[in-house]
Amino acid sequence: MLLLSPVFAVTTKACSSVISGSSFFGFPHWWQYMQCTPGGANDWTPYLHGPGGFFPLILAIIDMLLFAAGFVAVIAIIVAGVNYITAIGNPEKITSSRKSIQNALIGLAICLVATQVVAFIGARLGP
Repeated sequence: MLLLSPVFAVTTKACSSVISGSSFFGFPHWWQYMQCTPGGANDWTPYLHGPGGFFPLILAIIDMLLFAAGFVAVIAIIVAGVNYITAIGNPEKITSSRKSIQNALIGLAICLVATQVVAFIGARLGP
């Protein structure tokens, strides 16, 4: 005789809506795009469900790396600006500093657009 046990539906929610916590310098959390299951009284745990569960984790890691690249671009803009100010009329240093500022601004724009693309994809994956 085959006994069928009732299947209990597992309640899942997006971790970003359930888990609250402070971030480090505004960096996104590693569980940002993952799903969470209840672990106890007001305790939610992120989980990787199957082989496809690594994709939200990879998106969150890419999001963190893009955020770090944005910080690096801003620091590069500041350093190049200081070099531009201290060039004191030297045309080679001025053109080098302008080129550095231009490249850092392009890098920052790429980081901002890529972050928005990752956030868009991550929002579509959520529960």
